[in-house]
Amino acid sequence: MGTLGKAFYTVGFWIRETGQAIDRLGSRLQGNYFFQEQLSRHRPLMNVFNKTPYVHKDAFIAPSASITGDVQIGQSSSIWYGCVLRGDVNSITIGSSTNIQDNSLVHVAKSNLSGKVLPTIIGDNVTVGHSAVLQGCTVEDEAFIGMGATLLDGVYVEKHAMVAAGALVRQNTRIPCGEVWGGNPARFLRKLSEDEMTFFSQSALNYSNLAQAHAAENAKKLDETEFVKVLGKKSVRLDEHGLIQGDVHETPQEINLPDNVVLDKVPKA
Repeated sequence: MGTLGKAFYTVGFWIRETGQAIDRLGSRLQGNYFFQEQLSRHRPLMNVFNKTPYVHKDAFIAPSASITGDVQIGQSSSIWYGCVLRGDVNSITIGSSTNIQDNSLVHVAKSNLSGKVLPTIIGDNVTVGHSAVLQGCTVEDEAFIGMGATLLDGVYVEKHAMVAAGALVRQNTRIPCGEVWGGNPARFLRKLSEDEMTFFSQSALNYSNLAQAHAAENAKKLDETEFVKVLGKKSVRLDEHGLIQGDVHETPQEINLPDNVVLDKVPKA
């Protein structure tokens, strides 16, 4: 980083600090409308009913995810942005190298009409697509749950089985190995090929590797990321009134994926 860039960053930092101090002073002078800083209460990991989440040290938990209660997450697994894993009235177990993608919900069942106590168990090398809902079900190793799929109480997905995107799997349904189920309600669609079943483990490996890049970025301090943004700004032009002409854009950066991430397509149902 150049000396000039560091100087601009430092000056900008103190200007912002001075502005915030003036704002606090003005708020206090207004009496009852004094400045109160609101701290975010969001915590990615939270205890409930004396139950504590266990996350392997090599797993990735996105900062906007919520993992509550009796939840176990295995090595190299990844819980992505906006996910909720709520193990409050029963347990959630997730194996190794499994990915729960953005905005998915995993919950459990304490009781239902059949009287069964149903935890949620997800095996190794499982891919759960974006915005899926898993409730009191079991998913064996190397299975694939498509985007927006819903698995209700007692569903059992065997190894190398696939639930298609948007499917609604009814209670106590068992999906056999090597089959694709889809629709609402879900029903058998076809058999999977050997290449498709091989892809499931590759998909899980891709997400484990990609999670490492996200974990490294999330580990950076705020000052470091803000400094990079400042240096990435393009120079702007001002008109005769001192207003900015056009938009201010950050300099686009090349996306560098890990060498072991292979881009591929999800098999169609």
